[in-house]
Formats: sequence, C-alpha cells, structure tokens
Amino acid sequence: MYKKLVVFLICVFPILNFSQDFSTLWKGHFSYNEIKDITEGGNSKIYAASNNAIFSLDTQTNEIEEITTVNGLSGDAISTIYYSEVYELLVIGYENGLIEIAFDNDDNILTVVDIVDKPTIPPTDKRINHFNAYQNFIYISTNYGISVFDLDKLEFGDTYFIGNGGAQIQVSETTIFNNNIYAACLGGNGIRKAEISNPNLIDFQNWQLVNSGNWTAIETQEDKLYAINTNRRIYQIINDVISEVFLYTNAPLDLRFVRDNLIVTTQNNVFLYDANFNLVSQVDIDSSFSSLYTAATADLDNIYIGTKDFGILKTPLLSPVVFEEIHPDGPLLNIPFSIEVEPNGLWVTFGEYDLYYNPYPLNSRGFSHLKEDEWINNPYSEVLTAKCLNEIAVNPFNNNQVFISSFFNGLLEVNEDVPTILYNETNSGLESLVLPGNANYIDLRVGASEFDKNGLLWTITSLIDRPLKSYNPSTNKWMSYSFTDLISNGFSGNQGFSNLVIGGDGTKWVTSFQFGLIGYNENGGNQLIRSLYKEDENMPTTIATALALDQRNQLWIGTFRGLRVLYNISNFFTDDNVRAEEIIIEEDGIAKELLFQQNITDIEVDGSNNKWIGTSDSGLFYFSSDGQKTIFHFTKDNSPLPSNSINDVSLDNTNGTVYIATSKGLVSFQSGGSSSFEDLESAYAYPNPVRPNFNIVDEKVKIKDISENVNIKITDIEGNLVAEAQSRTNQRYNGYNLEIDGGTAYWNGKNFANNVVASGVYLIMLSDLDTYETKVLKLMVVR
Repeated sequence: MYKKLVVFLICVFPILNFSQDFSTLWKGHFSYNEIKDITEGGNSKIYAASNNAIFSLDTQTNEIEEITTVNGLSGDAISTIYYSEVYELLVIGYENGLIEIAFDNDDNILTVVDIVDKPTIPPTDKRINHFNAYQNFIYISTNYGISVFDLDKLEFGDTYFIGNGGAQIQVSETTIFNNNIYAACLGGNGIRKAEISNPNLIDFQNWQLVNSGNWTAIETQEDKLYAINTNRRIYQIINDVISEVFLYTNAPLDLRFVRDNLIVTTQNNVFLYDANFNLVSQVDIDSSFSSLYTAATADLDNIYIGTKDFGILKTPLLSPVVFEEIHPDGPLLNIPFSIEVEPNGLWVTFGEYDLYYNPYPLNSRGFSHLKEDEWINNPYSEVLTAKCLNEIAVNPFNNNQVFISSFFNGLLEVNEDVPTILYNETNSGLESLVLPGNANYIDLRVGASEFDKNGLLWTITSLIDRPLKSYNPSTNKWMSYSFTDLISNGFSGNQGFSNLVIGGDGTKWVTSFQFGLIGYNENGGNQLIRSLYKEDENMPTTIATALALDQRNQLWIGTFRGLRVLYNISNFFTDDNVRAEEIIIEEDGIAKELLFQQNITDIEVDGSNNKWIGTSDSGLFYFSSDGQKTIFHFTKDNSPLPSNSINDVSLDNTNGTVYIATSKGLVSFQSGGSSSFEDLESAYAYPNPVRPNFNIVDEKVKIKDISENVNIKITDIEGNLVAEAQSRTNQRYNGYNLEIDGGTAYWNGKNFANNVVASGVYLIMLSDLDTYETKVLKLMVVR
C-alpha cells in the first residue's frame, strides 16, 4: 500500500503542499507536558499531541521520537490526531482547520489547506474536532459540519452541512453503526444519522434527527452504540432510542473504542469497559502526579493517559496504582516570553505583559533552564509565589546565580537552579507602585535587568519615581535613581519600561512607552538624563521596544513603528540636536526605509556585528552589520518558526546558536558564527583530516577561535595560494570560498578557479592585523 501511495504522490505533486525538513541546522525546544490528544499507532506505537508538536512512543523499546516544526509541522494549535495503520500515516487536525499528514518512514509533511482556505466558513468554525476512518475515507467532524477526505487519493470529497435547512452546525464526533453514519452535535442540534451508502449525503434532507440536545461524543463498540451528553451521562442507543447507562462525576472529555474496550476519560478518571459495559479498570488521579487528564488509550497490558502537566502517564491496565511519566525533554510551556543565554545553556520565562505594560490577568508559570542539553523545570509552586516572571540576568562572575524579574512581585534570586530569595518592598530597595486611593495595594513591576562590568545588577521598575535600581550581590547594597527630572510623575507620567542596555561609559539606555529612548548616567552624583522620542528627533513613535549596542558603539533602537540608529552616543547628553537615523536601503531601484512601520521586539548583535532583529508579526531578520544586506528572513512559511511573532532572541556566541522565543514555542538555529578571541592561541580547524565522506562544499571546513581582525591565507604544501580572506572584508554570506563570521572562518574547499582542491596537505596561515601575531595550522584533505 505504501509503495502505491508514493507513486500517486508523484503524480499529483503539483497540487499538494509538502513541508520541508529543517533538522540539519534547526532544533525544536517544545514542551510536551500538556497533551491534547492521543492515538494508537502501528508497530506498537502510541502518538501524543501537545499544543503544537507531537511525539511517538514505541511501547516495546520505549524509544521516543519527536515531530515538530523542524520536521515540517505548522506550529499551529493541534486539536486532534488519528493514525491509519492501513495507510501508515498520521493525520493531524488543527483548531484553525488545517490538516497535516505525516507519513511513516518519510521526512515530508503533507499540508492540506482546503478547510483553512474555504471563504464560506467563518474562521471560528473551522476547528477540526475528530477524525473517523471508514474504508478509505476519513470523516472529519468540524464546527461547521462534516467533511470527507479520501486517503487513497489524498484529496477532499464532499462536505455535509447537516443542520436544519442545511445550516452549518458544530459536529463533535461521528461513528459508523449498522451501515449508518451517526453525528454527535452541540448547539442543541442533537444526534443525527444518515445511510453511509447514500450517494447524496450532501443533501441535508437525507439526515434525520435521532435525539435532541447537546452531544459531545459518539462511538461504536462492536454491536453497540454509545453517546455522551453534556449532562455528564453516557447513553446506549438501541434502535435509535437512548438509554442511560451511567452518570459521571465530571464531564467526559473523550470516548473511544480500543481493542474491544470502551474508554471514557474525564478530568479526574479513566474508565475502561468490556463489551457488556462491565468496568475492567478505573484510573484515578495519583497524588504524585496531580494533574488533569485529557484523553487515554490502552494496549493489552497498559493504559496510556494524556495529562495537562506530565505528558503521558503509563500505568498497568489491571492494577493502575504505579505510574510512569513519559514525554520528550523540554521546557515547562510553549509560550516563552523572555530568554537569556549562558555559556552552553539557556534560561526561559513564561510570564508576560502586553504592549501597554499591563500584566493582568496575572500568570503563575515558573521558569525553565536548559543545562548541558537537559531541561530543569521549576513550576510556579517552587518560585516563592513570584508571578509574571520575565527578564533574566545571569551573574557573569557566578553563572550559578541568576536573577529573574517579576512584573508583580519584585525580583527572584536563583542559586544552583533553586529559587532562594524573593526581593520585594520589605527586604530590598525595590518599590511598589502607589495606587491612588488604595495605599495597601502592593505591585512591584520589575522588568529589564542587566549586570555591568563591575558586577552590579541594574533593574528597571515601571510606574514609580525612582525606577532605576542597582544591587550589589556581594554586599547586598541597593541604590535607587530618580527619573523625575524627565518624568515628573512615575505612576501617571509613563506607562512603563522594557529594555535596559549598559554602555562602556556606564550610561544606562532604557526603552520606554511614552519617552522613547532614555539615557541615564550617574555622572558622579550630578545625574544626566535625556530622552529621544519626538518627531523632530526623527523618532517614528514614542514607544521604544528594543535596544542593542553594537561593536562600533552604535545604538540600534527598535520601536513600535520601525528601526532607528543612534550612530554617535558620545554626545547624547551635550548635543541639543541629537537625532536618530533610519536605515535607507535600495530595493528594486527604489530607496526604502529598512523595517518601515514594523513593530520590533528584539535586537541582538552577533560576533560579526551583524544584527538579528525580531518583529511582532513578520518573523526574524538577520542583517549585515550596517543593515544594507538581508542575509536571512525567517518566517513561519520558510523555516521551523512556529509563529511569526517573535518575543525574544538570545545568542550563544560560543557556538553560534541563535535561540528564538516565539508566541508558540522555542526553536534554535545553528548560525555557525561565534565571538572572536583576543589572540590566535586557541585557533584550530575541523574536521581535520577532511575525509572523503565529508561534504566540504556545503558543510565547509571551520577555522575556529580566531581573533577579531585577522587575515587568513590557505596554501597548498608548495606555497601556492588557494584562498584568502580578511575580517570586515570577506564576511560570511557574501558568496566567497573563504568567509569570516566573527570568531569563525568557513572554507568550502575551493580554490581561486572555483574548483574543489585535490587531496593533500594545506597550510592555513593566520595573521592578526592589530597585534601582528601569526599562527599556522595544517589541514589534511582526503578526497
């Protein structure tokens, strides 16, 4: 069957949309704690869907495999899944009506957009509720009716609008029983049926009402038919007459027939019944895994339960008292808000506030830490009641000490991954906002934080007169700095602050809601403070959202409506005519403003002084150092980004990994670039030797740990020049055979004639153009 399917796919390829596998350079860091649906697969497999990623469990070997946006999934919210053993494929349904098909032993994902693109169906009604397979068809229950998909042809058939007068109604689930298709419907539309062999099911008049009311599920168990009503009761339907069988304490969430057993899942229990509705097994919530259940399936020996917090719980079918937690390693949630790299690691928070710095409704979400390729998760129960956790600052002199800002409770100190102190108005220099008319209200909105070169931690708090604070972890001393010379009333004069960047001269650069860019310097007690937000200062809006100080001491400013650069920051406090500048690029012969009117969420500078810029709805950009060249533009459509809404970006300059926090999950991209070194002592080349099975043209030889301003010459053993590059000239992504990206150079193995070199020994001669230090590396190439 699978071979026939492949042949057919080749024939219809022009009308199908296959997603690309990006697993070479990209990696997904998704959470699998909350399970939306679960299904049996072929070859002793169980598939489980989280919010927007899937994993499979081999029940014989316990091997786990992930299917994510890196493999081609859309990244949208999954609502249901179904595995077809006959066709050896997994069908994935989404809340927006999208359907994707993942084939066994194939890297491609087929995307089916017929429902998504249907203009006659409101977007809120396109949700995929359930898949029911019968013969070669899948009957798709949606919020508008039933659609039919042919698994043989991989194409849609008819759509049935089965409401009164052909109205679109919400169908929860369908099943086939006694040559009829039964549909459980909500919205008071009852249970409806029609003859499955009727060629004109598109005519609503061929559907008849069996019972009124609201029905969430319907399922066939061999020669019996069961349905579940919103009144928490399960009924057996005999000759189209309903008969109550059982009343559950909680509303059933899932009903399915698996291996001769009927399985009912509620938020607190799983019930497994035999053919006579005798209770074979009942699984209750275990105190060690206090979570709500979502769905369940079973094999001959075990029950597999989807949960809200622990992925899948596996327990013996006949004695469900011992539980095993099963899911891939990952962070707590798929809604990363702020991320911060540490050497070979990453911190993630999930708290949030909106554009207007409003944290309500308050969230309680904990944080995650990627350490040595393993996730350490601290749920809310362990973070000392700190809500709305956002910005992260890692102590550069003690990487085991981390400070996480709370946009309601203050500042959380974490040592060795254990939350230890919550700093607030009672034990620190932090201050609560003062709510007029309610002096007892406590609200400490601590946002951006940053360590300076002396080891002082600087934080910024919104809605108070003295928002800038410094804290010395060594002496426990706090200092406060007022902004009243600029903002007369901290509570009503400015909505809030976000980014904080510290310059080499100690100036603190802050982004704000109503005053754009703010610069502050203590200046030996004679403080200097100034803002840049007016139209005559060439700022497109008062709302500044992102900041980065690059290697040329130029300040890049992201705003709600575009990008600006402050090319000279040394005269910021003295020049009355300071202006921010837009970047003008040429596109198709027309001068345009770079990122015109874009809402910029983050700016990061890499080892080559290139810029990674995230946006709220246009994905992630990677620009050359001056912004004139777009090296990459990653979106949901051309990359594994699960969303075009970028919340934060953080760079690991030791290995060139770019971590990207989106509104729907965390991914990373191996850019290859790294920070330069002070000297050439540690420089090396790899792979060395270059063996015949290494694709030197595409994967390239890396020359690592080079200094900032270096000349590289590659010669053969006889001294003939093969390739040459120089920092700031032969930068990466310019198409040269030898390119430099920060602390790493890349050689594609080609000479000046653009031919791949022959086998032999090659000399890599490094020369630092500032210090005149030199180093020679030997590289063996075997072809």
